[in-house]
Amino acid sequence: MKELSLNILDIAQNSVKANASLIGISIDETDDVLSFKITDNGKGMTADFLSRVTDPFTTTRTTRKVGLGLPLLKMEAEMTGGSFSISSRSETEYENHGTEVFASFNKKSIDYIPLGDIIDTLCTLVQGAENTDFIFNHKMPCGEVSLSTKEMRELLGDVPLSSPEVISWVREYLSEAYSAACAVD
Repeated sequence: MKELSLNILDIAQNSVKANASLIGISIDETDDVLSFKITDNGKGMTADFLSRVTDPFTTTRTTRKVGLGLPLLKMEAEMTGGSFSISSRSETEYENHGTEVFASFNKKSIDYIPLGDIIDTLCTLVQGAENTDFIFNHKMPCGEVSLSTKEMRELLGDVPLSSPEVISWVREYLSEAYSAACAVD
């Protein structure tokens, strides 16, 4: 993919499809390394499926026989000298089920793909997953940006998070938070 934010979008959408009610997206960035972790409380994967999940010919999709999201992410991370891992606990075997995907990238590598438009990614996720909460945190050398839809729901009551006004507010809030976090005095 052209931007890591699109990988994050793909993984989080998989979590939504796995009936996750809570998805955590954490990005940790230094001058040299960008890593992200996505966790969910979805239905998880069996050990057998998990062992094959980075094979491009393993997918849960019925419309095609190829799933490239995780295999490409793994390759992109490893090409920079970074790492990739995935763990999962299936709801058929565990009460505490869900999936965790981790990837790290060497930002100094010629193969490093930029993070891209994480604000658009978050707006797309919030708008498209009405029954899912997201807890987002991005730590950078210049500051930190966070967003919790759980907190938003508490404040907004019955107002749907997918409403255009709320999505517009999310976009503005994140834009201002990133500007403030990285403002130079």
